[in-house]
Amino acid sequence: MKRLLLLIGLALSLTGCGYNDFQRLDEQSKAAWSEVLNQYQRRADLVPNIVATVKGEAAFEQDTLTRVVEARAKATSIQVTPETLNNPEAFNKFQQAQGELSSALSRLMVVAERYPTLQANQGFRDLRVTLEGTENRITVARNRYIQTVQEYNVLARSFPTNLTAKVFGYPPKPAFSVQNEAQISTPPVVDFNRPAASRP
Repeated sequence: MKRLLLLIGLALSLTGCGYNDFQRLDEQSKAAWSEVLNQYQRRADLVPNIVATVKGEAAFEQDTLTRVVEARAKATSIQVTPETLNNPEAFNKFQQAQGELSSALSRLMVVAERYPTLQANQGFRDLRVTLEGTENRITVARNRYIQTVQEYNVLARSFPTNLTAKVFGYPPKPAFSVQNEAQISTPPVVDFNRPAASRP
């Protein structure tokens, strides 16, 4: 009987000190991160088709294509594990590689505007629409992850739950950081239906 009461008391104390919240938010952050990775992979899978389609355009800038191919290779070569979430250096390296791929793809789409026959290519138009949708999904997934990590980190740094974090090994998680914070909520513009003069 005493042992049962002790277990109940321990369970109640863990609940009061935020242990269950750490469990919940840790699992939510992992799930949110998995969705971010899924969307990044979806984008990486689009790149070979985009490159193959653009290669068919005579005199297309080879340097632009090369940058996209190299950026994709770099982004997909980084091994991402659950531990990446708790390793700021590895996390930042992954972010940088994905940012380089975003930049290379944006540049490719801007250059593609100069080729009317490419713009008229149905295959390229379909890929462009799919890329735009994927960039939007990346933004949504990334924002969900950011929100979950913020909630987790507030818990990890607040008293008295910060004591629980230390005892049970729940350190603050690294968060997404970009030079221009607006990039978090604004995916690269790849809409070619608007007149060129109206695009940024």
